[in-house]
Amino acid sequence: MDTLNALLGGFGSALSPMNLLWALLGVTLGTFIGVLPGLGPALTIALLLPITFQVDPAAAFIVFGGIYFGSQFGGSTTSILINTPGESASIVTALEGNRMARNGRGAPALATAAIGSFVAGTIGVVCLSLLAPVVVKLALAFAPADYFALMVLSFVTVAAVLGNSVIRGLTSLSLGLLLGLVGVDLQSGQARFTFGALDLLDGIDVIIVVVGLFAVGETLHLATRYRSSPEEIIPVKGSMWMTAQDWARSWKAWIRGALIGFPIGAMPAGGAEIPTFLSYFVEKKLSKHPEEFGHGAIEGVAGPEAANNAAGAGVFVPLLTLGIPTSATAAVMLSAFQSYGINPGPQLLTSHADLVWTLIASLYIGNVMLLILNLPLVGLWVQILRIPTPYLYGGILLFATVGTYGISRSVFDLVMLYAIGLAGFFMRRYDFPTSPVIIGMILGPLAEQQFRRAMTMSQGDLSVFVARPISASLLVLAFIALTAPIVLSFLRAAGKRLPPEGP
Repeated sequence: MDTLNALLGGFGSALSPMNLLWALLGVTLGTFIGVLPGLGPALTIALLLPITFQVDPAAAFIVFGGIYFGSQFGGSTTSILINTPGESASIVTALEGNRMARNGRGAPALATAAIGSFVAGTIGVVCLSLLAPVVVKLALAFAPADYFALMVLSFVTVAAVLGNSVIRGLTSLSLGLLLGLVGVDLQSGQARFTFGALDLLDGIDVIIVVVGLFAVGETLHLATRYRSSPEEIIPVKGSMWMTAQDWARSWKAWIRGALIGFPIGAMPAGGAEIPTFLSYFVEKKLSKHPEEFGHGAIEGVAGPEAANNAAGAGVFVPLLTLGIPTSATAAVMLSAFQSYGINPGPQLLTSHADLVWTLIASLYIGNVMLLILNLPLVGLWVQILRIPTPYLYGGILLFATVGTYGISRSVFDLVMLYAIGLAGFFMRRYDFPTSPVIIGMILGPLAEQQFRRAMTMSQGDLSVFVARPISASLLVLAFIALTAPIVLSFLRAAGKRLPPEGP
């Protein structure tokens, strides 16, 4: 009952005319960004961070939530019509969606993606509303040693999951931890890693790192891969309405996709890639028309799109209740919270309950807005693909420069922005994930703080981390997450070296 009352209070705030306009702005901008291949919500939110300080925090996070969900809606348009996924989670949608478009069924593919996103997104937000208070109650039982172990698990899983190599992920994480330690140590008062530069005594602003990596670095990476030849855009033909058979084959896939996506997205090592692939294989296994897979099966669009959006809602569970980001966008949103002086975690539902429930209520509203925007206006969104790419990249760099300079009006910050952007470019070029940098930079000082608290309470006894069941279990999971990919790759390599069996 308390949850229902809090949610109703959130709707009361989210339904105010001004917040409805912010929600509309967020979902529209998110769909716009989602349609453009190569861009994503992390880059957009990073770009908007410096210019949202003048608005109310609730309004800013309503916009960010709308961008996050809107980009997932818009990404299906790109995947289906030009076979270019905007994000890795949209890869599976392109497998069947583009085949449907080439077979003249692009409109039903877009329709099942949009409706499935709405259904799964709504289910995911309902689960978020119900699960968040429960997770908070569990988290309140955590001691400093447990929090430190949880952050170690988060470090390891994010470094292992976000990227193709555990070593590269850990390298990126180490860079983030190093950046987080720059500045004056709050306990000892000693300057760390400042090299005598007075501008570094207050530390490196996380917004500069976020904008540098995700806006400048990503734009430079995309610009070097730019091809002047236009992409083939398959026109949308016919009505957006689905046939009775399309509905019959899609609705179960929507439900299954939502049930697969949300739990995995809510895990501290979640994300949207795993549930989309898992949903695709489940639909292929359960389908009465398995021969259509690879040639345009509508279930292969409905299920993964639903799993993608449900996982997106699930990402908010560890972010809001534990302060643990599990995706690039969640990491940027965590930095946005901290830029407003708000620390996500178990106390968030108590200290900023109005903000949290307004954000959750706005996600319900944003889902309805997205359905209205995506079904009738898909022809308009397709025209966005015709924007000259050099203008787009130039505009992103201009916004990044002006926004960053507006924070402190410091030339030093601009130099650092482009230095970090150049580093982000080389990281993308050589396949080093950038998200662990942000996660390490944000969670590193918090992990250090919890470690020091645990040491103070135990009088320097390190056994406190294995004496408590919660922290011991989390550290064991972190060890498994770190070693499992290495062991699996070793076993695969050993299997390839084995001689073939004789006759």
